[in-house]
Amino acid sequence: MTDNIVIRKMLDTDWPAVKNIYLEGIATGNATFQTDAPSFEEWTTSHHATCRLVAVKEGLVIGWISISSVSNRIVYKGVGEVSIYVSTKLKNGGIGTALFTKLIEVSEKEGFWTLQSSIFKENIASLKLHKKMGFREVGYREKIAKHHDIWRDVLILERRSKKLN
Repeated sequence: MTDNIVIRKMLDTDWPAVKNIYLEGIATGNATFQTDAPSFEEWTTSHHATCRLVAVKEGLVIGWISISSVSNRIVYKGVGEVSIYVSTKLKNGGIGTALFTKLIEVSEKEGFWTLQSSIFKENIASLKLHKKMGFREVGYREKIAKHHDIWRDVLILERRSKKLN
């Protein structure tokens, strides 16, 4: 199903499509604690400039993946938090795998040695994708925050670079 899909660096002009896919994810209730998409200015300042990619098919952005910093401390410069969203109309087509494969390659060139994600325990598809991409569960945060007035739990997953010495 990934025929004719191109994975490339996200351009600023991709933001409207990226935002719409993010809003689709928000609407599922199981993708993020966010209840609305940020402005482009807020989003772009919190995501690594070279570790933001989009999946494009027939000229349309159909998915995206990015890394944001987990800390401003220099010792954590190689640790990034992954966000991945695929249009809800195109789930289970290998797009997430294609995005992740390219992100891992790009992130290691950029010096990232650990990628991590916090995922709602109900988000089975995301958990399966992360595990397929070499992530492992390293923790569980019970009632970490409220989402629509309901306390939610998350699983913490991480992937270490195979290039670690």
